[in-house]
Amino acid sequence: MKTHNTGYSAKLNMSNQGIIYDAIVVGAGIEGSSTAYHLAKSGKKTLLLEQFPLPHSRGSSHGQSRITRKAYGPQEHYTIMMEESYRLTDVLESECGEQLFINCGCLAFGPKDHPFVSGAVEALSRHGAPHDVFNVEEQRRRYPYLALPSDFKVVLDKTGGLLRADKILQAFQKQFQRFGGTLLDGEPMLDLYPGDIVSIKTTKGVHRARSVVLALGAWAAKFLPRIGVNVPLEPLKITVCYWEEKNGKHFSIENFPTFMSESGTGNNTIYGLPSEEYPGLVKICLHHGPAIDPDNRDGVDNQWVLDTIKMIVHTHFPTLEKEPRIVETCIYTNTPDKDFILDLHPSWKNVVIAAGFSGHGFKLAPVVGKVLSQLATGQKPAYDMSHFKIDRFFKNKL
Repeated sequence: MKTHNTGYSAKLNMSNQGIIYDAIVVGAGIEGSSTAYHLAKSGKKTLLLEQFPLPHSRGSSHGQSRITRKAYGPQEHYTIMMEESYRLTDVLESECGEQLFINCGCLAFGPKDHPFVSGAVEALSRHGAPHDVFNVEEQRRRYPYLALPSDFKVVLDKTGGLLRADKILQAFQKQFQRFGGTLLDGEPMLDLYPGDIVSIKTTKGVHRARSVVLALGAWAAKFLPRIGVNVPLEPLKITVCYWEEKNGKHFSIENFPTFMSESGTGNNTIYGLPSEEYPGLVKICLHHGPAIDPDNRDGVDNQWVLDTIKMIVHTHFPTLEKEPRIVETCIYTNTPDKDFILDLHPSWKNVVIAAGFSGHGFKLAPVVGKVLSQLATGQKPAYDMSHFKIDRFFKNKL
């Protein structure tokens, strides 16, 4: 098993100058780690590079929990991809011997005619996913500690639930190494030199490969323009809040599903998870935040985010305390249409770009990693890739 780079001198990389990898994946977040795992598992000699020492909390993939669901609407192409994502998560569970998914369900609620809910119901029905649709009267019977307006509709996606995020990230990295992959952390990329053999210059040396996958997270917005890819990416600071129940355990994972809500007004979409990470604390967050530079996120004012979440919690979750007990942060990197970028560089067909996961990429990472590994090895993915093309942002321009 290849080990992490934990402070070796530059001599380590100088000794590797003769190595030409089949693929280098830059960025060991969830998308990059999944991609590297699939490449190594398919027998490709693969290097996974990470700029920060692992584990770290500076990007988008840290934390103990994420929501998973098939109830995507109106973006039904993700419902289709989630079928394989669930299967691949099962495979990873069996390989690592740990539970990675808790099937507690996922509740989506919002105004009756809003596509967030109606699209989810249509997608679940079309693909035969078990679900319940009910009105607020029934919601109050099932989940009496949730207060919704009478004109809301509710759908319970019975396939949904909670992903153990940190465990999944670590599992991808450990299995990647078990399949023969090399993982080097604490080694930022400085530059990329294209060619039949692509060279990646880092702070510690130069690595070469026949193909490269750039899974840079929020740093894609800074690096991609340097290689001629000026896609519209907006990194956002997301405030992650945990709220204590005033009494009881009504929001425990045994009694309550994960949930998402669309109010229909402004940027008031929320998501939440029952108490699992911290005993007795419910995770409820706003699906939006202030724009940031990922290298300078801590000084950005996010008080309006906290004020908005507190208002929503006070209105719809009256049995929770008014102030969050714990506040953490992470980063989204949004595209204008909230679809991912999974595509080849316009000029260099052995450079693959993965970016803009827009706050909903974690659940799809198992299948996204497979797709990216296929792009990196000249294979054609089984999915409609038009949703993820770089040129979709420029079709109306001369």
